[in-house]
Amino acid sequence: MPALTLESLDKSYGDLRALRELSMEVPAGEIVGFVGSNGAGKSTAMRIVLGVLEADSGEVRWDGRPVDLAVRQRIGYMPEERGLYPRMKVSDQLVYLARLHGLSPSSAKAAMEHWTEVLGIAERRGDEILKLSLGNQQRVQLAAALVHSPEILVLDEPFSGLDPVAVDVMSGVLREQAAAGVPVLFSSHQLELVESLCDRVGIIKSGSMVKFGGIEELRRTEDRRWVVDGPPASTWISTVPSAHLVSSQGTRSVVEVRGQAADAVDQEILRAAMAAGPVHEFGLLRPSLTELYRHVVTTDATATDRETVSA
Repeated sequence: MPALTLESLDKSYGDLRALRELSMEVPAGEIVGFVGSNGAGKSTAMRIVLGVLEADSGEVRWDGRPVDLAVRQRIGYMPEERGLYPRMKVSDQLVYLARLHGLSPSSAKAAMEHWTEVLGIAERRGDEILKLSLGNQQRVQLAAALVHSPEILVLDEPFSGLDPVAVDVMSGVLREQAAAGVPVLFSSHQLELVESLCDRVGIIKSGSMVKFGGIEELRRTEDRRWVVDGPPASTWISTVPSAHLVSSQGTRSVVEVRGQAADAVDQEILRAAMAAGPVHEFGLLRPSLTELYRHVVTTDATATDRETVSA
């Protein structure tokens, strides 16, 4: 299966090291989310993919071959800062961009009509870009990335400024593109959206990829927590030596087991709780992507602080 591969990318601006040995893979047909704080290096990595910036070292490949101009012409790119001509009409803008990608006049017009219809801006085709709301400008920017039927999609903050309806429309478009075999890489600060939409997620901190993998893989932690709705945990938790109480509210308790013991203790916890009374709910609690992101970034920052102090 072809994939967009970023391998060991390094990029510095003077003394500032923007990317540090950054590697990730976006397989065809998958949606990969790229998350990190402002200045973490997301946009730099995407601009290297597009050839806007040149890496100091490392390589970007598509289907095992270095990405060259011919491949980049087949990428649909959506920059974080809108790259539209403000005084051009929507239709003229999209037809012009499609023609730049080699489409015939009739194919460019058909593509413009299709994507403005899909993205809910057909009635704004005759409007100048500057007269549109920020959300509609964002829809036009996505149409510009799609109008030439790209083989790869690279989108920098595509959901920024969109209302919930527009988010649903754009999410549907990205799912359809992935289902058609297009690899989709996008960055976002909306972690709940990333969690619901993506097959894999990369968390970047200070130019380094600190976590990368499938959602369920990332949420699988060494320590495990369970929610138990039933007898108060204080009445039975002492019978499970490896477990301790995290929180308790009414009949709902959260208990935790740390380390390797967590793999085989779930049934022991359930039996202990049922021995004390009826259990109405029992389930494994896994951290959300938001919780995981906070933990990873905080842990990384703490480790960096320690190294700085030690130095």
